[in-house]
Amino acid sequence: MDRIRIVGGKSLNGHIRVKGAKNAVLPLMAAALLTEDEVVLRDVPNLSDIRTMTDVLIHLGAEVSFEGDVLRIKANNINKFDAPYELVSKMRASFWVLGPLVGRFHQAKVSLPGGCAIGTRPVDRHLYAMEQLGVNIDIQNGYVLATGKPKGNKIYFQIKTVGGTMNALMAAVLADGTTEIINAAAEPEVTDLARCLVEMGADIKGIGTQRLIVNGVESLHGTSHTVVPDRIEAATYAVAAGITQGQLYIENAHLYLMEDVVFSLCYMGLDIFEKDNGIIVKGADCRLKATDITTEEFPGFPTDVQAQMMALMCLAEGTSTVTENIFENRFMHVQELVRMGADIRLQGSRTAIVRGVPQLSGAQVMASDLRASAALVLAGLAAKGETLVSRIYHLDRGYDHMEEKLRVCGADIERIKIKSEE
Repeated sequence: MDRIRIVGGKSLNGHIRVKGAKNAVLPLMAAALLTEDEVVLRDVPNLSDIRTMTDVLIHLGAEVSFEGDVLRIKANNINKFDAPYELVSKMRASFWVLGPLVGRFHQAKVSLPGGCAIGTRPVDRHLYAMEQLGVNIDIQNGYVLATGKPKGNKIYFQIKTVGGTMNALMAAVLADGTTEIINAAAEPEVTDLARCLVEMGADIKGIGTQRLIVNGVESLHGTSHTVVPDRIEAATYAVAAGITQGQLYIENAHLYLMEDVVFSLCYMGLDIFEKDNGIIVKGADCRLKATDITTEEFPGFPTDVQAQMMALMCLAEGTSTVTENIFENRFMHVQELVRMGADIRLQGSRTAIVRGVPQLSGAQVMASDLRASAALVLAGLAAKGETLVSRIYHLDRGYDHMEEKLRVCGADIERIKIKSEE
């Protein structure tokens, strides 16, 4: 129950390096269950979600070690095939072990998932994919029971699903025959998983598109894989440069992974360009310009940057509109931003109207989910006075030592340790 204390008004200037994407590492960890050989993942961030997935794999019988930013997984002695509620309820990404367990061992018992309270995010599309592959699915006492060897078939997702596409891919690579995944998610994290599976010996065509062809193979082998950079972390620090009128060199960030975010930020008045292995983001000397965003599947504006962008809009000149098309309950940060002096009005559950104000004021605020916590930290960087952000365990799920990276660049920010008895 640590807190983050921020005294705003400091311009950020310096160098921040982003690591591999959390949303890529987690399915890659699950994919290591598909082989007896060691899988080595590089540039892995030190996050609580990574530790939770580590606990899941160790429960199943895998050997896992994490030194520096190198994660090693060897799943040659898997002796359990269940992912229990006490682990999966902490993080819905734990549900991604379903596909690998069914693919390699033809059985799985996985609790229905938990995670951030940003919408229902049902797993029906995951289960549909398994059933299309001939896997028997039964739900008992809050658990999904899956049995049977996957057989190649056509999977058509009526609605794109990142997690469903990943689970389908991992179940299909060892299936008998050919699987066609239509209307597949094409996010960089899905592409990274597919490329890693190919490195392990899988036969996948159409990587990076909405149509994936998977020819099942007998077995997979180990690999050493460098995780795709975290586009959400990079976008968050780009907003940090803008909201503090600073200049940051964000290493290991790439424009092609976040084109829609960059377009919106440049429209508002930021200057962003590539340099070496990263990007330079320059904040504007004058007040930013309002803009409108609509969250969409990749390559559209990512829902995971919506809250951070709203923090920036709070200080822009004019009226901005945010339309959330991915999750139905992702405006819980609005009331906390209003506590800091923002002028935001909700229209239903999907639209927010943001009227820019000249200044935000520091306040005590509470994070409701991972990206909301980042938005509140960003707002605190620009606010007048002191901001105290509580429930930052959400932040630790997706940002590797955020306060330390910001402090090196000039932020007046610290983590306050709270003893359990307090």
